[in-house]
Amino acid sequence: MTEATTPAQPAGQAEPVSFFATATAQRLLAFASLIIMLIGFSLASPNFMQSSNMIAILQAASVNGVLAIAVTLVIITGGIDLSVGTMMTFCAVITGVVLTNLGMPLWVGVFAAIGTGALCGFASGTFVARLMIPPFIATLGMMLMLKGLSLVTSGARPIYFNDTPGFDQISRGSLVGQVFPAFPLPNGVLILFAVALVVAFILNRTVLGRYTYALGSNEEAVRLSGVNTAAWKTAIYTLSGAIVGIAGLLIASRLNSAQPALGLGYELEAIAAVVIGGTSLSGGRGTVLGSLIGALIMAVLANGLRVMSVAQEWQTVVTGMIIILAVYADQLRRRKTG
Repeated sequence: MTEATTPAQPAGQAEPVSFFATATAQRLLAFASLIIMLIGFSLASPNFMQSSNMIAILQAASVNGVLAIAVTLVIITGGIDLSVGTMMTFCAVITGVVLTNLGMPLWVGVFAAIGTGALCGFASGTFVARLMIPPFIATLGMMLMLKGLSLVTSGARPIYFNDTPGFDQISRGSLVGQVFPAFPLPNGVLILFAVALVVAFILNRTVLGRYTYALGSNEEAVRLSGVNTAAWKTAIYTLSGAIVGIAGLLIASRLNSAQPALGLGYELEAIAAVVIGGTSLSGGRGTVLGSLIGALIMAVLANGLRVMSVAQEWQTVVTGMIIILAVYADQLRRRKTG
């Protein structure tokens, strides 16, 4: 999952030489921070390194990790998506309606979640790319609309999947555990890794990936070269939305229910994970691997604070501080490379 090459440096312009200003250094520092956190929480609590707790961390990271991957695509283009949390909830609710209320087969519910996410992403992309609404405003409006639609569609009540055999196995089951009983890695983690590999391939080996980085580096130059930037940007938001649909499946499967009031706050953790992993908020730079590391850091931090019996309100304070520090680190990196 290496970082794709961005447009060439103009002739005569010096390359930044500071290693600590590079995105690679940011990922290495993030990985080092993850290791330090694991060691620190292990020393603070003997319960932290238990296999059941490690699996719980990976399970928690699977949802935020998939959301972070979706947000990575948008942020690389120089945009932002504040709607991924409520979009995830809306996809889960639609899955509940399709499977529980309509009694459709499981595979139909899976495609309904992914298709709903893709449709929401297409709408956001249209607002941003064709109506020229700033991404912050467009996705903020989408966030509020999807929050309301989730409540309306579900009747403001949770939808349970008790009558849908196998749905909970999407996230909580373990194909690996059937082969290696001592290592019951949840299916949700496998899905996270599968999504990461596919998106890393798209970013590094396809035309869509090249245009994703190019749009974030210099959208005007891409447009002047004859590329339909609106179409490509809409496609990127659509792909991001489809990935959010997968996150909706994972969280609904993990809870075995679609909770219409759930979702707010997930977008901030996903954005924090992306920035911690080295993706620049100014666009043009970022990797799936970095976002995965960031998602693991957020999951380890939340779990470690819980194991140490830190009050929930203080966990929220720490999460807010992490977001501020992550954005500040990105600002410093941009100044050094500017």
